[in-house]
Amino acid sequence: MSQPVAPLATARPVTTEHHGRTRVDAYDWLRDKESPETVAYLEAENTWTQERTAHLADLRQTLFDEIKARTLETDLSVPTRNRDHWYYARSFEGREYGASCRVPVAGPDDWTPPTPAEDSSADEPALPGEEVLLDLNELAEGHDFFSLGGSSMRPDGMCLAYATDTVGDERYTVRFKDLATGELLEDVITGVLGGVTWDRDGGSVYYSTVDESWRADKIWRHAIGSDQASDELVLHEPDGRFNVGLGRTRSDRFLVIAIGSKITSEWHVFDADAPDLGFRVFCPRVEGVEYSLDHAVIGGQDRFLVLHNATGADFELAVTPAEPTASDGWEPLVAHDPAVRLEDVDAFAGHLVVHQRSQGLTQLRILELGDAGVTDDYLVEFDEPVYTVGSGGNPTFAQPVVRLGYTTMAIPSSVYDYDVRTRELTLLRRAPVLGGYDPADYEEHRLWATADDGERVPISIVARKGLHEAGPIPVLLYGYGAYEASIDPYFSIARLSLLDRGAAFAIAHVRGGGEMGRRWYDGGKMLHKTNTFSDFVACARHLVETGWTTPQQTIAEGASAGGLLMGAIANQAPEQFGGVVAGVPFVDNLTSMLDATLPLTVTEYDEWGNPEADAEVYDYIASYAPYDNVAAKRYPPILAETSFNDTRVLYVEPAKWVARLRATATEADVLLRTEMSAGHGGVSGRYKAWHDRAFSLAWILDKMALA
Repeated sequence: MSQPVAPLATARPVTTEHHGRTRVDAYDWLRDKESPETVAYLEAENTWTQERTAHLADLRQTLFDEIKARTLETDLSVPTRNRDHWYYARSFEGREYGASCRVPVAGPDDWTPPTPAEDSSADEPALPGEEVLLDLNELAEGHDFFSLGGSSMRPDGMCLAYATDTVGDERYTVRFKDLATGELLEDVITGVLGGVTWDRDGGSVYYSTVDESWRADKIWRHAIGSDQASDELVLHEPDGRFNVGLGRTRSDRFLVIAIGSKITSEWHVFDADAPDLGFRVFCPRVEGVEYSLDHAVIGGQDRFLVLHNATGADFELAVTPAEPTASDGWEPLVAHDPAVRLEDVDAFAGHLVVHQRSQGLTQLRILELGDAGVTDDYLVEFDEPVYTVGSGGNPTFAQPVVRLGYTTMAIPSSVYDYDVRTRELTLLRRAPVLGGYDPADYEEHRLWATADDGERVPISIVARKGLHEAGPIPVLLYGYGAYEASIDPYFSIARLSLLDRGAAFAIAHVRGGGEMGRRWYDGGKMLHKTNTFSDFVACARHLVETGWTTPQQTIAEGASAGGLLMGAIANQAPEQFGGVVAGVPFVDNLTSMLDATLPLTVTEYDEWGNPEADAEVYDYIASYAPYDNVAAKRYPPILAETSFNDTRVLYVEPAKWVARLRATATEADVLLRTEMSAGHGGVSGRYKAWHDRAFSLAWILDKMALA
């Protein structure tokens, strides 16, 4: 009986020239998504992956069972107050999706979230007076994929707008549910990016749509009761570098349109108290200046809060009158500090909440307000040395408490209320982990690696307590490093199956992310991008040099732009890793950045550069692009995972990468797994997602020799 062999894609070289450089691409034909040959190749790769991982089937089921056994399947989120109701989400044992619900508040001073009875079942109301707003299982019925994009309650609380995607391409359809009758309105809006925003009176909603390159370029107004064809175009942004979005301030007074590229902002404001003025530009865009707006009442006066980088890279918080104001009229409230990156601000009637980070850690800063303005300025303190904190679920302008989320790599996600009046921090809920989980059984550390240029790179790591002291242990090292996105420490139930088998999990906080401030981002983008890769390799080496692990026991993982990182380190330091997992990987970035018609390309110029217009940028990207730099050498085992309907990183990138690896490398155990009914975020439904993660974890444990 003949042994199965890996699929080999047919080489059909296509030659292109840019800036006098000739480039040959043998697998560009895989770009044709409608071609039966392309689909057949992807299916052949899926079959090969199934065959090569068949010995892990029992382990995959065991891992799925472990995730399921540790998860409280019938559960309830902490209710959040918005106007006259408490809103919450429910999950149910045996069902892929949950439901969104609400109950009335007890009175105007009711700020204590209701708690369900411990013995309530999935078939009973979780709280007295429960109203089920959306049952996502019903909405998902008959679809292989389902995603709720966003839901928005009309200000009077009697109509819910919600957006759904049943394909995975992130183009949503919005419908409206009359909560008095339970019936749907005739209004249907298609092609929406995400969800909608109601105006203050509830007679209209605003939404954004994308152009052919999947850039949010238009804002529309839809009058309830009308046909979408008659919707009013409110704003069109023609510059391909800029995206648009719309929201309503917490105070309900202003609608705001945010227009932004990677490095430049412009906001438009609509004052509901002066509707005849229409939308007005707050401050015209200036290249390189980023700012955001919120409405506050300080010392009895209406003010705009402006978070901006006009006076320093790590941002300053300023105040202005509640009207269009040039930058020379922005008065500092929290001055720029190069040691503190200001990231966001939320305004409430009695206080401001500033989101910031210092030395790689997130912080919440409270500015209390009184008749004379700011009366106090302090941080909400926590005991753990490595943690992540942020506020959320705070929709009401007059609320006296701040709802915040807190987690570490060992402590499950925790929800607190911080009472600004009493300065008391109350734990409302810690995500349950069944089976006797105890955070004290694990240890967390912040380590520092030294990069090639001498920069100190933080690493967050967690493992069973005392395990690594006996000698090197396997480590799963995760990285991202792009768009100023910070991969802060977080808890994962699925990760426990890795830790409890004797491995550690680490996050390399490499440049290109935002963990160490704006300079950290600038140091890993454009013509400094390769710092992201050398930082990650430096973190891997540090873990070896300090006795945590060995190269063969180090498995690297990253997704999307982190998948580009995976492809780059596999090319540059294959000897440093025992395996690489690349999720929806952006590995053919030179091809994508050369094609301005592709989704997101033009908006990405400020992140990667424009290789079509600039020879220096072309040469730089060509020097590190994973697909272009595959070489005839030994590679570590690689698992590439992608989605056929992904609109952000097209399936063709990992498909081409795997084809070239298999044809070129002297030694490479390479697998490609393509979800044929999924988007950029993978499969939908929690049980499907658990099976999906169990597949990856089984492969990782196998390469760690822990299977």
